Amino acid sequence: MVKSAEIRSILATDCGSTTTKAILIEKQGEEYRLVVRGEAPTTVEAPFEDVTRGVLNAVKEVEELRGRKILNGDTIMRPQKGDEGVDIYISTSSAGGGLQMMVAGVVKAMSAESAERAALGAGAIVMDVMASNDGRLPYQKISRIRHLRPDMILLSGGIDGGTITHVVEMAELIKVANPQPRLGMSYKLPVIYAGNKKAVGEIENNLKEQTDLSVVDNIRPVLERENLGPARDKIHDLFMEHVMAQAPGYKKLMAMTDAPIMPTPGAVGHIMQVIAKQENITVLGVDIGGATTDVFSVFRDLESREPVFNRTVSANLGMSYSVSNVLAEAGLPNILRWVPFEIDETELRNRIGNKMIRPTTIPQALEELKIEQAIAREALRLSFIQHKSFAVGLKGVQKERTISDAFEQSESGSTLVNMMDLDLMVGSGGVLSHAPRRHQAAKMMIDAFLPEGITQLAVDSIFMMPQLGVLADVHQKAATEVFDKDCLIRLGTCIAPVGSSKAGREYVTVKLTMPDGKTFSKSYKYGEMELIAAHYEPIKAEITPARGIDAGAGPGHPINTTIYGGVVGIFIDARGRRPFNLPDNPAERVKKLQEWSAAVAEFEPVKAD
Repeated sequence: MVKSAEIRSILATDCGSTTTKAILIEKQGEEYRLVVRGEAPTTVEAPFEDVTRGVLNAVKEVEELRGRKILNGDTIMRPQKGDEGVDIYISTSSAGGGLQMMVAGVVKAMSAESAERAALGAGAIVMDVMASNDGRLPYQKISRIRHLRPDMILLSGGIDGGTITHVVEMAELIKVANPQPRLGMSYKLPVIYAGNKKAVGEIENNLKEQTDLSVVDNIRPVLERENLGPARDKIHDLFMEHVMAQAPGYKKLMAMTDAPIMPTPGAVGHIMQVIAKQENITVLGVDIGGATTDVFSVFRDLESREPVFNRTVSANLGMSYSVSNVLAEAGLPNILRWVPFEIDETELRNRIGNKMIRPTTIPQALEELKIEQAIAREALRLSFIQHKSFAVGLKGVQKERTISDAFEQSESGSTLVNMMDLDLMVGSGGVLSHAPRRHQAAKMMIDAFLPEGITQLAVDSIFMMPQLGVLADVHQKAATEVFDKDCLIRLGTCIAPVGSSKAGREYVTVKLTMPDGKTFSKSYKYGEMELIAAHYEPIKAEITPARGIDAGAGPGHPINTTIYGGVVGIFIDARGRRPFNLPDNPAERVKKLQEWSAAVAEFEPVKAD
């Protein structure tokens, strides 16, 4: 493969369940930039049953749009010679249903939860979490394993040197179940053991003959520490060797690429971790699709302050195929509270039902768009609640306390998600990336995630984060430059002080000094919102909250900092304590929603005086 310093062009694809997307990145001067993008239907199913056909079709579109030769028949020309070919080709994939796993541990809230974190972080869909204390009888667990037919199983449990009884019992259940792999019958099911190393001999006796057993370092070597890296790396390796190798055409695709193929969600998580580490920031990202919603985060550990990555998949919350699940889980009143016009409950329910029946339709009228965006707020909100409950400190850890620090130390199992500490929020998925106005994407994210303090907002322009995630392993400079300059559309910054007050009472004063020296200063009352147009450039901000209101430095303390505008601008959100309450009276609620919408130019540009 070409050395990193000599790479001039990069071709990357993402093989999704329905669409294969290809991007071409080229070195222009001293920086790497996205040049062109193409897409084609994924061809993993009949009649083609060869994923490379869709890849080549997408690359052909890139070739035509760029006006340069990349393909020689069915071969991607490498390395680049003159104006033909590319230096490297890489890919991610979630075609064929992605990576589907089961995880098992001894204690549901400890080793099993750690194993689930490892699997989700590697880009898997976790089908079930089994534990010795999950309340199911042995025959029920055996039946469940046989029924699900996962792509692989991750087994963990026990600290190193501790008791081995329970983890060996879990291995015996897997042995008796003898699960058959979902794709292909000609290979053994991969099982990864990442538990008490004292039990390795017993685990091998039970599982070595029936399964393709891999042993890695313990996920929880001691109660106070998680060690997820080795298990995640092994999941990626086995995904390549077993799962991908069985899917139609993937052996050909693996032979074509210059780096291992990564599961799409795992690649998205990887680029987020790279950016968070490189810029020393905390990041929250969401990808809302038709059937599922993925939430990714990098927050700091409650004790060590080290960055911790988490990913969750809300498999039943989406905007098309799962839209009725959003209705069932959120309830009609919660969706209705975001609809900024009077509508009968029966009609709203029918409109949501129509979307489920015809999942690929897009809104044709403004009313339909507003309803869809109301549903999106609830899907995002519910997915985020699930994420917060999963992104927690380690459970089961005993802590010594003194009277002086009893009120400062956080409980084991407390959520790591601290919205006041969040630096960057990134949205992606059709309803956010392709909203008719960027203002709508920003408003949906603010309403659903309720940022606190000062938070930058952005959306992924064309969902190229998966390709950049796998590229980060090959050429980090190219991946981060394209992420910053072409992938992210910087929407602006949200200033959201938090605290209770009364309607009409002064809440916060904001003074902004633009790079050209112009200043803006205004006091906001409790319950107000406003949008200040500002380009993506450094702006000096002085934020002075009222007594008892926290803008990030503590109740009543002012903040002097530098913020950035964007294609939308700077949002002042003075709606108060999270979550804020909307009026119960329908007419008052609609009036308030319309007032906030107009203040931030959500559906119509602000008219000049």
